[in-house]
Amino acid sequence: MKQPLLIIGHTFPEPSTTAAGCRMMQLIELFSETGYTITFASTALASERSVNLERLHITTQAIQLNNASFDAFVSDLNPSVVVFDRYITEEQFGWRVAEHCPHALRILDTEDLHFLRKARETAVKAGIPVEEANLYTDIAKRELTSILRSDLSLLISEVELALLQNTFNIAPGILHYLPFLVDEVSEAATSNLYSFEERGGFVTIGNLLHAPNVDALLYLKKEIWPLIRKELPEALMLCYGSYAPQQILELHDEAEGFLIKGWAPKVSDVFLYGRVCLAPLRFGAGLKGKLLDAMVYGIPSVTTPIGAEGMHGTLPFAGSVTHDPIAFAKASVALYNNKINWLQAQQNGFQILAQGFQKSEYVSEFIEIISRLQKDLSKHRTDHFIGQVLQHQSLQSTKYLSKWIEAKNTSASRQASSKVCFEDSDEVRPDYRFRRDEEAD
Repeated sequence: MKQPLLIIGHTFPEPSTTAAGCRMMQLIELFSETGYTITFASTALASERSVNLERLHITTQAIQLNNASFDAFVSDLNPSVVVFDRYITEEQFGWRVAEHCPHALRILDTEDLHFLRKARETAVKAGIPVEEANLYTDIAKRELTSILRSDLSLLISEVELALLQNTFNIAPGILHYLPFLVDEVSEAATSNLYSFEERGGFVTIGNLLHAPNVDALLYLKKEIWPLIRKELPEALMLCYGSYAPQQILELHDEAEGFLIKGWAPKVSDVFLYGRVCLAPLRFGAGLKGKLLDAMVYGIPSVTTPIGAEGMHGTLPFAGSVTHDPIAFAKASVALYNNKINWLQAQQNGFQILAQGFQKSEYVSEFIEIISRLQKDLSKHRTDHFIGQVLQHQSLQSTKYLSKWIEAKNTSASRQASSKVCFEDSDEVRPDYRFRRDEEAD
């Protein structure tokens, strides 16, 4: 009999717009192949670019914040495993899952460490080197507490795994490294890619609700592209990404060859034809989906140490890595013009994929860990007792604040209903539309 698994999503997955969406779909595929019956619940509304999960035989469920209807829903479902999509959903629903399904294995998918990304962003805006970013923030307290409360937290980057263990002394037993998962890239597939001569132009891609991507495009346009264009006056910079704000749309300049192209339904449409991918990320965390996709489609990249972080281990990077804008421009031009270096960078990418991101290398171990934890969950929680302490203490405040908000909303709803009846107006319906903010990747 298949085990029920619940995923509580921050948003519905949009793999065509975000790396986070790709990550979620990889987890869904992994659990489906392993034999779980999956229910995906979210407070967000699906967008036109969200995957139709029901076509994949995945049940979807709308849930509400600060509402006891979730308690009845999760009790009836009685999942054996619950996956929280980012620490925010664990904060919102973790205490309810723990209270009504105490024997469910609670897994936190961090996506990336939000506190690390935010600290680096603050440092860049203050003109401080990212290496000196202050990590000891309130967001760090919240995210680390969420990690400690969870039975297992998934880390997408080896760098972040080491940070949690070495800097914050998080026990290895509640952490698990699970990077982006790539099917084997066959020699036949790579041999059919477009050649150096058949490709042209510089490309970049990224969700433009994501602050690191917005900053990278502004930095690229102001500091780097003029230097590249000076050496390659006919070159084009093709920038793809969904949800572009006005300040990004205004960067479009055909005279300078800097083109804002908007959303690309297929990442292959971007990377199959471009010659060099540019990703001048000045802050961020986790792994960079654009750089992984570039390697899959055989396009070398030029990026920063932040962009390359966790991407290539001890192997040579699939292109060039530098934080200096002048060096970045020179490396971009050199890679664009030199076929021998370009081919070597392409091969480096294929080697990185083969040694660091093969799906077959990670799935069995991950499923075995889940099985082992389920068999002796009580002992696991006792071994990591601080999680139970935090579950008892910090979530009591969350629980009662949530119940207070729920009671307040119920009272307000009753008052509104009474007013509607008295005035004979149209029915008042609460608005649960999802508000996209900078937490969306």
